[in-house]
Amino acid sequence: MRESGLTQAGLADAVNTHLHRDGYEGTVSDRTVRNWLTGKTRWPHARQRAALGAVFGCTAEELGFVPPARRCPATEPEDPVRRRNFLTATTGTTAAVAVPLVAQHSVGTSDVMRLRSGVDALVALDAARGGHDELQRRALAGAAEALEKQKLGASQRIRQRLFSVAADYTSMAAWSAIDARQMDRASELLGHALYLAGMAKDPVAEMRVWNSYAMLLHHQNEYTEAVDAAYAAQGTAIARRQPFFASLAHARTAIGHANLGDRQAALRSLGHAQEALGKADMDEPTPSWIAFYGPAELMALTAIVRDRIGDAAESEAASHAALATIPKGFRRNRAMATARLALAQLHQRDVEQACATASTVFTLMSGHPIPGRMRSLLGDYYRDLITLAPHASIAREWGDRYRTEWSRL
Repeated sequence: MRESGLTQAGLADAVNTHLHRDGYEGTVSDRTVRNWLTGKTRWPHARQRAALGAVFGCTAEELGFVPPARRCPATEPEDPVRRRNFLTATTGTTAAVAVPLVAQHSVGTSDVMRLRSGVDALVALDAARGGHDELQRRALAGAAEALEKQKLGASQRIRQRLFSVAADYTSMAAWSAIDARQMDRASELLGHALYLAGMAKDPVAEMRVWNSYAMLLHHQNEYTEAVDAAYAAQGTAIARRQPFFASLAHARTAIGHANLGDRQAALRSLGHAQEALGKADMDEPTPSWIAFYGPAELMALTAIVRDRIGDAAESEAASHAALATIPKGFRRNRAMATARLALAQLHQRDVEQACATASTVFTLMSGHPIPGRMRSLLGDYYRDLITLAPHASIAREWGDRYRTEWSRL
């Protein structure tokens, strides 16, 4: 369900649609799906199993359902000699058919799950260290393995799921390149990830790519194209179906409009993002790559929008709201929000407070490398600082620490 972007209600509708096509009444409800998920219903009705197979492209057993134990009919005891002779006679036949059966199922759901767990591990590595060459290498190795295995996939559904995994790995590599400020490399990888998402027919992977494209174009100062990418993210099936994904797409659109100086469009998109997030089911399972998003991250993105359109006080308030709720484990997110807070304070000419706030970024990242994207943001702060307060002693002191930290990290 998570890979297909289906909610419980969405799966019920999809199953009922297939039942209707087969001439049966669609009686599957949200409760039916919950019974499947919790294991209360261990073996759905045959018609429902067939419809589930049509939706997901795999058997009921592959989905985790367990058929009831078969009752053994009462029979007379078999003559041991007859049984021994039968097994001896058929040994060659059994060996002959065993090899192709194993080869046919050499790639399946377990391979997809193993590879996808590797994506989750890289998301955790990114959260700890940010974008770096080793992360990119591991991500591209994972994509290569998924693409190699899809050539051996036993079914079209398995092949599509492997394309989806490859798209996620490639998007992970692209995001790492963005975070490391390797923009040309990121653009190349995102193009390939979009192709793979299309081959997978995976709206979640497609949404992820367009979200990353919007961020890439933002950092390249291609603001009109960034808005177009954010609109493309809004147009994906998963964003149309699930408010949670739509909220992130609207937030990216708001940043693009703010960069273009379109105040009303930026605020309108922010409103859509907040409204969509309010409608989202926060308990719904989501992919690990989007775990960063929620009310706290929306506040952090709101701070960026407000600062860009000249509302520095509102930006400061949004940054404080974000920092009050961003989990402690998201060190980099907290550091980025802190840097944004410092910028908002600086743009209100509160130089001493801004420098004190900006210094805490180094404290938050102590013992950890500062990714290129964060270095760039700190560079933006330093440029604004020497522009607004070129002769202030605290500005000189912060500049000295900035250069020291930069050379050390």
